Amino acid sequence: MKHFHEIRDPIHTFVRLDEDERRVLDSRPVQRLRHIHQLALTPLVYPGATHKRFEHSLGVMELATRIFDSVMRQDKLESSPMPSEMPVGDKRRYWRRVLRMAALCHDIGHLPFSHAAEAELLPPGWNHERLTVELIRSDEMEAIWQDLRPPLRSGDIVKVAVGAKTAGDVLTEWETILSEIIIGDAFGADRMDYLLRDSLHTGVAYGRFDHHRLIDTLRILPQATGGSQEPVLGVEDGGLHSAEALLLARYFMYTQVYFHPVRRIYDFHLQEFLRAWQGPNGLPTNTEEHLLLTDHDVYAAMLDAARTPTAVGHGPARRIVERDHSREIYRRNPRDTKQHPDAARLLAKAVVEQFGEEAVHHDSFRGTGGAMDFPVLMPDGRIESSIGHSDVLRTLPVMAVDTIYVATPARREANDWLKENRERILMTGNDGGQGDGET
Repeated sequence: MKHFHEIRDPIHTFVRLDEDERRVLDSRPVQRLRHIHQLALTPLVYPGATHKRFEHSLGVMELATRIFDSVMRQDKLESSPMPSEMPVGDKRRYWRRVLRMAALCHDIGHLPFSHAAEAELLPPGWNHERLTVELIRSDEMEAIWQDLRPPLRSGDIVKVAVGAKTAGDVLTEWETILSEIIIGDAFGADRMDYLLRDSLHTGVAYGRFDHHRLIDTLRILPQATGGSQEPVLGVEDGGLHSAEALLLARYFMYTQVYFHPVRRIYDFHLQEFLRAWQGPNGLPTNTEEHLLLTDHDVYAAMLDAARTPTAVGHGPARRIVERDHSREIYRRNPRDTKQHPDAARLLAKAVVEQFGEEAVHHDSFRGTGGAMDFPVLMPDGRIESSIGHSDVLRTLPVMAVDTIYVATPARREANDWLKENRERILMTGNDGGQGDGET
């Protein structure tokens, strides 16, 4: 008789859980993720992107486990510096379970339609990570953690699931490594799974990379730059191409899917509707209210508002339901930025002055930081910086978006007006002020 459960998955074939872990899977916070879209309103652009946070969370648990088992292989432990206080035996098995449950629960704080609903709709100091912490520490989940064998400490799960900044605690080197396995910028299981899964469901091939080879070559290594010997996740030289492919996949998925101009403007209309629908208090931070609010509730309210001209939020709801979204009239252009580095803001301000603030939206985003730097173990045993060793990573562009949208019916007129006046606006460069962001 089997003492574990198998769940079929289109990315990882099978995800397995034992009887104790099944209790966490069946909890309200995790089951709610069946009703939260991974990519918000992206199905309006990519019809196949109907997958949910639930299957993503299962995938993150599966990948995090594979990464843990890979870096904990005995041959790797004997040849790499290990974190201080690294446990052995039963204690290591305890932390492996903590890692799996932290991965399964890392997204339970997500709001309806995921990230699209988060911007400006929560009180200051709140985000989905803080909601995740509250749920992991809730009475309902505490009862489950205590009934597991061995019992798990919710504080350990929190630290591994969200990291030191959100957990509000100091992490040991060992805890930092475990957290990096889930949410690390370079090799986090969260990133690996969402790229593979989003690529599959959108039908965009750019998100694929050889994650099997990458995971097999991951190691715990000392940092290669900055003089610190603190251990971090790195990769053997033989896995560097897979690491490059991962980071290229991320760049291309951002350009092709996550920052697709139509997908982005639907996010804006959704935020408009939610602000009107929820009123000045925004979305709830109380855990019970949070658990009761899903995509289905929002979409039902949106349909009702779209059909009722006098309803609160009718305008943005109608734009979403009837696919009458604001249209792009300008996208960031290197020729324009050479003429004026703040070209998009100048143009957006001019369009607002001509057609009114209500009709115009300026979507401006700049990626932070430079190339991803992580240690690479060379065949001769030396540790090198990934940036110093990889031309691909050193020259990877920083993501930048500047798009101007205008609502119908003014869009065609605005498009023609901007074409006629663009050069004049950029030549003068006199917008009467400084600043950046949305208008």
